[in-house]
Parts: sequence; structure tokens; C-alpha cells
Amino acid sequence: MRVPIRKPGKYTHDQPDLHLTRDKLNELTNELERLRTEIRPRAMKEVSRLAEMGDFSENAAYQIAKGRLRGMNERILDLEERIGKVILIEPKNNTRVQIGHRVTVEANGKQHTYLILGSTESNPDESVISHTSPLGAALIGKGVGDTITVKLKEREVEYKIVKVG
Repeated sequence: MRVPIRKPGKYTHDQPDLHLTRDKLNELTNELERLRTEIRPRAMKEVSRLAEMGDFSENAAYQIAKGRLRGMNERILDLEERIGKVILIEPKNNTRVQIGHRVTVEANGKQHTYLILGSTESNPDESVISHTSPLGAALIGKGVGDTITVKLKEREVEYKIVKVG
């Protein structure tokens, strides 16, 4: 029997990565404010309007609107908790790799530059990697000239750190 592997979220207790840039924090704060001041009040009015139609048990539109409102309330609570626990990414030391640094590495004769951020903001297509990824985790704490070996899929790749900044 195969056991399904679930993504972090609804059915697991994995916490989201709390490392965020100031831009991402501002984005979440703006979303929270919009939910509180615009979207949720509109949804509450809709629930009230549909509640006036009578029998709740057979009022499908009311049940759907109520479910949407519950989802919004959950999102608001999630954002409040996340914003309250955020670890702001502000790199201070340019000699050792930290979260928030742009790192240039050389592998197989080619140079690549990566920005190391939290997993929430990672985007490998844009060369933004998570500090929890195999390469990101191996780079943290290393300096210019250091060589690391990272196991990627079926092979190992050796990287030399060329620049930290």
C-alpha cells in the first residue's frame, strides 16, 4: 500500500517559512488590511442579505457565502499569526553567505548567481533559491573561495563560491 505524501498545509503541522524580505512583508500586510477593511465586510453583508431569505438548511447560496466568510476569517488569522512571527531578512555581513545575500558560484566551468531567501519567496526560474534547498543550505555560512558538494537528484555537483554580496 502506498502512503500519500501531503504538501504542508491543511493536514500537516509544518509551519510556513518565517523568513521574509521587507517587500514580501509589506505585501502580506497590505493583503491583511484589504481583507479586513474591504473584502470581509462585503462578504459579511452578503451573508446577512442571504440569511434574510429564510430557512438556512435549504439556502445553498447562504451556505456557500458562509463558507467563503469562514475561509476569509482563516486567512486573516493565518496572516496575523505569520506577520507577528516574521523573521525579517536583513543580511549584515558580506564575508559569509546569509539569507538575503546574492551569491555567485562556479560549477562545471560556468558561473551562476543566486539570491538566497526564505522558501516562501523562492523562485528557481529567477535564480532565487530557498535557504532550505540543498544548494541554499550548503551555501549558508560559507565564504568566498570555499568549495561545497551538493547532491542533486542522482549526481553530486561541486560548487566554488566566487562572490558574496
